[in-house]
Amino acid sequence: MKLTLQNIKQLKQNTDNALTKKVCNYVIEKWQDYDDKSNIFTDVLKYGCQTGVVSELIYYSDTTKFFKTYREEIASLIYDLMVGTGLYSMKDLFGKKYDEADPLVSDITNQNLLAWFGFEETLRNIGQNFEVIQNYI
Repeated sequence: MKLTLQNIKQLKQNTDNALTKKVCNYVIEKWQDYDDKSNIFTDVLKYGCQTGVVSELIYYSDTTKFFKTYREEIASLIYDLMVGTGLYSMKDLFGKKYDEADPLVSDITNQNLLAWFGFEETLRNIGQNFEVIQNYI
């Protein structure tokens, strides 16, 4: 599929997933900021949310709110990742970044990590629809 604003809007319209809708909104909002539209995706996927490239996910107050809002969708992404990789431990999936002392993800550190994961993984999933992005995923 060709990377066009109309196709992003169509993906948003065709999903019931609230997190996918949110990330599509991010792409739509950033559309005019980029000459090369694929960089909307590659900037996040190459450097990650931890760099501040997604301005709405910089502060703990924002990332924890994001995590709590999209907790179910993020849990589904984690499950899919576990099944896809065969790794069934959060520590195995996220390494040293994951705080094992917080297995219920009640602390801001793990909520922050999983908010970033949820955003990045959803953006990656959206990007897989577009040929121009597939080489970067």
